[in-house]
Amino acid sequence: MTVLVDRHLRGYIVLFQGTLSAESWLDLVPIRFVMFEEVNLADDSSDRAVWKLAQKNND
Repeated sequence: MTVLVDRHLRGYIVLFQGTLSAESWLDLVPIRFVMFEEVNLADDSSDRAVWKLAQKNND
């Protein structure tokens, strides 16, 4: 599973991912957190642009 994360949640995702890893959840449910810049989306991308990217990548 891939979760697209915008800049507003960056700090929370670091903590959340650490908790998931420490509790071994990532061994059971492979979750990948991806920031907007990693998929070439601007921080101010519209919902439509995010949706189109998700549909294009089947995520």
